[in-house]
Amino acid sequence: MEILQLLISGISQGCVYGMIALGFVLIYKATEMVNFAQGDLMMFGAFISFTFLNLLGWPFIPGVLATLGLMAALGVLIERVLLRPMIGEPPFAVLMLTIGLGFMLRALAGAIWGNKPRALATPFSGGVIRFGELVIGYENLAIVAGTAILCGLIFLFFRYTRLGIAMQAASQNQLAAFYVGIPVKRIFALVWGLSAIIAATAGILVAPVSLIDPLMGSVGIKAFAAAIVGGFGSLPGALLGGLIVGIAEQFAGLYLPAGFADTSAYLILLLMLFVRPEGIFATLQRKKV
Repeated sequence: MEILQLLISGISQGCVYGMIALGFVLIYKATEMVNFAQGDLMMFGAFISFTFLNLLGWPFIPGVLATLGLMAALGVLIERVLLRPMIGEPPFAVLMLTIGLGFMLRALAGAIWGNKPRALATPFSGGVIRFGELVIGYENLAIVAGTAILCGLIFLFFRYTRLGIAMQAASQNQLAAFYVGIPVKRIFALVWGLSAIIAATAGILVAPVSLIDPLMGSVGIKAFAAAIVGGFGSLPGALLGGLIVGIAEQFAGLYLPAGFADTSAYLILLLMLFVRPEGIFATLQRKKV
């Protein structure tokens, strides 16, 4: 029963890592940029939802939709103002810019909402389901269900919508996509907006489990490790890598000496780099022409 309890907690935490990792992979596939502010976008989305739901007292669904809309606009704005002028610059410069963006978001969140941890009120906060000694929180179920719904919507978006197909084309070959009339720069902005929506969704789902504060975005580093473990060019790999890291973290916290829970993600990353550097789903190395 203890193993099953840990497994459920690990799957829940892994889904959060997986959602953040999805944002990493989406941006990299489309723009070949690595956004180290992805975790901080999750934090910012959680604070915005806190504003709508707790401070303004909006109903849950309208508050969530308003949060996602604002985060989409923020993602597009970040790409237009900060990232688009960096096109053609060395990757290291872009990397440092996204790291700086993360610090800016943390400072802005601290200035607006303060550094005190906040609790987000949601319909699934606090409730539990009991199966004998097994206890499953509504928050954990919401995270798993929300991740499944999000992944399903992303799949349908990329499979059946013209915009999703255009995003895939731009990620495969930017020049060819431009020549067939796809507005590549606009697609890049929309990818950043979609990535911000995914990050905000993760923030809303995880907020009832872990309190909101400006430093909660630091989990983005573990999500980055999860993206590499799964294969940095694969969306299913990002989710699988997140689940692996989340489950391993829970079991390491119980069965290994103190400190291994927080470092398990990086140990898994090092092991994967030795055994299979391209990740579980090795799709990064080739693009269609």
